[in-house]
Amino acid sequence: MADVKKIATRESYGNALAECGKDFPNLVVLDADLAGATKTGIFQKAFPDRHIDCGIAECNMTGIAAGLSTCGKIPFISSFAMFAAGRNFEQVRNSIGYPHLNVKIGATHAGISVGEDGASHQCNEDVALMRTIPGMTVIVPSDDVEAKAAVRAAIEYEGPVYLRFGRAAVPVINDRPDYKFEIGKGVTLKEGTDVTLIASGICVDSALQAAEKLAADGISAEVINIHTIKPLDKELVIASAKKTGKVVTVEEHSVIGGLGGAVCETLSESAPTPVLRIGVEDRFGESGPAAELIKKFGLDGEGVYAKIKEFLK
Repeated sequence: MADVKKIATRESYGNALAECGKDFPNLVVLDADLAGATKTGIFQKAFPDRHIDCGIAECNMTGIAAGLSTCGKIPFISSFAMFAAGRNFEQVRNSIGYPHLNVKIGATHAGISVGEDGASHQCNEDVALMRTIPGMTVIVPSDDVEAKAAVRAAIEYEGPVYLRFGRAAVPVINDRPDYKFEIGKGVTLKEGTDVTLIASGICVDSALQAAEKLAADGISAEVINIHTIKPLDKELVIASAKKTGKVVTVEEHSVIGGLGGAVCETLSESAPTPVLRIGVEDRFGESGPAAELIKKFGLDGEGVYAKIKEFLK
């Protein structure tokens, strides 16, 4: 795996904003004194007049963005997920969600792969929070290709969008000619008959690795990349669950309220199916190198494989 290209999706976010800035003159980017970390500094360098540093004040930044959206602009607010979704929840709900304004939220440094910054910065609750806001679209891209496509799709979409990006460099898995990104549509990466693996974000790669190991054991796993958590591709989820009879969700987020929660809600209503949710259990993260934390929390390919094997017993 050493020769696999790896890029952090926060880098993809910054590059995508700069690229889209040429095509969308009404695109503006706001940041909370974190342009170097969120990579919106790439956009700032290309379009200095359309980048606003609001200082360490996410809530104020959200109000500014809401106002800009009513003047025909397409504003992106950018900060770490813990602040963009956590500290900022009330403002996102009332200033963006309630009036259903065309504001996009670029949340970087999400999940335990934030690493050494520790539990206070490792937001594993943001998807759950954003899912509860009426009319909010929630996207968790799996790699560089998908992250760039998601940013462009969010710009072209009318309405509030929450995009979740990571700090650590992750493998590029969607670099192929037939790749297509569509909000609300999952992507079947591998057909299977024995179990369905539904993953998001960096865990899509882990699910693919686990599927390879399962294949060596004679187990046929279907792998689905659900980049849009809300609206969920219910049709795809239900069809796959009915085909395999067993479902496993994999996410770098709490097992409560994220991808696993969304899938379970859908299946319990339309196609009751045994489900194993793999993610961060009911606990906080901890400080340490990103790769070691992913392994410790059982979210790497080997860890996911081991949990699925136990589930299939």
